[in-house]
Parts: sequence; structure tokens; C-alpha cells
Amino acid sequence: MHPMLNTAVKAARRAATIINRASFDVDQIKVTQKHHNDFVTEVDQAAERAIIDVLKQAYPDHAILAEESGASSNLHDENEHVWIIDPIDGTTNFIHGFPQYAVSIGLQYRGQITQAVVFDPTRNELFTASKGAGAYLNDKRLRVAKRDKLSDALIGTGFPYTDLSALEEYVKMFKVMTEKSAGLRRPGAASLDLAYVAAGRLDGFFEKKLKPWDMAAGSLLITEAGGIVGNFSGDADYLYHGDVIAASPKIFSQMINVLSPFAG
Repeated sequence: MHPMLNTAVKAARRAATIINRASFDVDQIKVTQKHHNDFVTEVDQAAERAIIDVLKQAYPDHAILAEESGASSNLHDENEHVWIIDPIDGTTNFIHGFPQYAVSIGLQYRGQITQAVVFDPTRNELFTASKGAGAYLNDKRLRVAKRDKLSDALIGTGFPYTDLSALEEYVKMFKVMTEKSAGLRRPGAASLDLAYVAAGRLDGFFEKKLKPWDMAAGSLLITEAGGIVGNFSGDADYLYHGDVIAASPKIFSQMINVLSPFAG
């Protein structure tokens, strides 16, 4: 395992210890609402601090981009290494005791994601990838699904919950994808949805208005598992623009054909 990936795994497990301890009594967790249907808990914040502590101890000069604490002061100082962190992707699920959430940590080096960890603490499933070295679930090599027809494909998605003005457009996408695919699923944690595409549990995934910490780690898992990730036009500038389609190659091209009218 690459040393930087090993550090990221250590950080994810440290955060998961905090999350698992809190999950036994979620009713006692202090919850703050950031926006409509967008929550943060003291557990998110504690888990994020634990992740950053591990990363900073190993790599004190690296920059940080994290969901709760934002960007470190050296992010824009031509820093070649940027850790992109979501301490609990799926906070709403977590505070309801719905077991679909994950720790997501990605490392961006010179503009490319090179290391990725998505850890599901409820199932003890550790998804990892290093650029050029493949993607793994625990010790098992991952490959995207082999289905080649969208009509046979199970597709993951997420709908807008902070920008309800986008809901009307999403309903149109939902309708057309429901008609074209075997089914849609919206579990509520994008990093896990992307990991599931890498593992072949989902054939594809699409969502708009995501943040880098939702996608960074999951995107590398998919490309290292043989899949493709792009925006709604099929281009590669999805990470900081927020609109993403991810799938096996044949399903990806069919999803682009269906969803490209919604690009932009």
C-alpha cells in the first residue's frame, strides 16, 4: 500500500472510531442545521479534526480542503498536495440511524486525485485506490459491472436538497432515467454510491451540484476499477463544477446520451 494511502486509511479508521461510538446513541448528538435539509453534528466536527490531526502529523505541509472546516490557509499557495475530506458523507442518514454513510478522503496531487479512501464504518468496508495501482474493497480487487445496456442497469443518484430551485430539473432527469434504466436508487451518500459503481453494485451514478469532497475519493475508485467519470457533457472537469456522471464505459456513453440535454 502506498504510504500516503496507508496514512489516509489510518485517518479514516480514527474517524470511524468516533462515529461508531456516537452511533450507539444518536438521539444525544448535538445537531446544527447549515441549510435546508443540510445538517452538521458535533460528530462530523470531531471526526474531521481526527482525520486532519493524522494527516497533518504525517504531512504538515500538505493543504486541506474539508467539508466542515473549509480550506487550510496554504490551499492557494501553489501547494501540490491537497487532502479533500468529508468526515461523514451522509450526515442526515447518520443522525436518523440509517446505516448508509461513510468517511471519504482523497488526495489531489498537481490537479489529479492520486489516493482514495471511502470507509463504511457500519459494514467495515474499506474501499481504497492509488492511481495506477487499482481499486480494492478490503483485499479484493474491484472492477465495474459488465452490463452493456442501460435498460438493464441499476443507477444511483442524488437529488438536490439545499437548492430546491433545481428540483424541477431533477424531476425531469429522474423521469427520463427511470424510463431508460432498470431502476434508480437514492441512498443518500454520494461517496458510497461512487464506491458501489467501482464495486459493480451499481452500474452508474449521476448527480448535480456536488462538492469536491463528495466525489474526490469515489472518482478515483471508479477509474481504477475500469470505469469513467465526467460531467454531463462527458468532459473531465467535474470535480470543482459539481455535475457528475460515473459508470462502466458502455453505460457511461448511454447515460451521456440521455443526460447531456441537462448539462450546464
